[in-house]
Amino acid sequence: MGGKATKVKIQRVNRGAGRPRKANVERFPCGKIKPFETEKDNVSVAVAARRRIHGFIRTVDDETVRSPYAGYTLGRMFLDGVVTDEQRQAGDDYAEAMARYHKTTGIPAPSPRAQSLFAVKGHEGEVSESLAERARKASNRMMALQAILLACEDGPQVRSTVYNVAVMDYEHLRHMPPQQLLWLRRGLIALRKSKSA
Repeated sequence: MGGKATKVKIQRVNRGAGRPRKANVERFPCGKIKPFETEKDNVSVAVAARRRIHGFIRTVDDETVRSPYAGYTLGRMFLDGVVTDEQRQAGDDYAEAMARYHKTTGIPAPSPRAQSLFAVKGHEGEVSESLAERARKASNRMMALQAILLACEDGPQVRSTVYNVAVMDYEHLRHMPPQQLLWLRRGLIALRKSKSA
C-alpha cells in the first residue's frame, strides 16, 4: 500500500545489491557485455571435444583433428588409414545421392541426426513437373547404386554395410571386424568403378 516515497526508498536500498559490474570490458549501448571469445578459443574447444569423443590420441596433430574428414565416420576411417581417398570419395558420392533421393522424393532422411523430427513431411501442395522429374532421376540413381552394391559378392551384406557407414554414419562401425571391412571396401570399390565406367 505504499506510495511514491516507498518506491523511491526501495530503489535506493537495492542500488548496492547484486554483483558489482565488471570493469574494463566492452559493452553494448544497452549495457550487455560484448562477447570476447576468439575463434581460436572456440576451435580449441571443438578440437578437444573431437579428441575426447572420437578417440583421437594426443599424437594426432590438431590439423588432422580439425579436418572436415574428422566430422563423420567414413572420413575418420580415411584418417585412420582404413579406406583410401578414392573409396572415401565413392562413399561420399553415394551418401550425396541418397540424400538427394530423400530430399526430392519427400521421404524423411533415415538418420535422426540429418533431420528435424518435428518437420517430417512430404511436398507441399501440388508437385510440379520439374520436381517430379528430379525425383524420378534421383530414384533411378538410387536404385542403380543399390543394384551395383547388390551385384557384388555377398551383396546384401555389402549394401547394408556401405549404407550404415556412409548414410547412417554409425560411429561403432569405425572399428568394424575384418569381414565387415572387406564388405565395405568391396562396395566402395564397386561404386568407384561404376562411376569411372
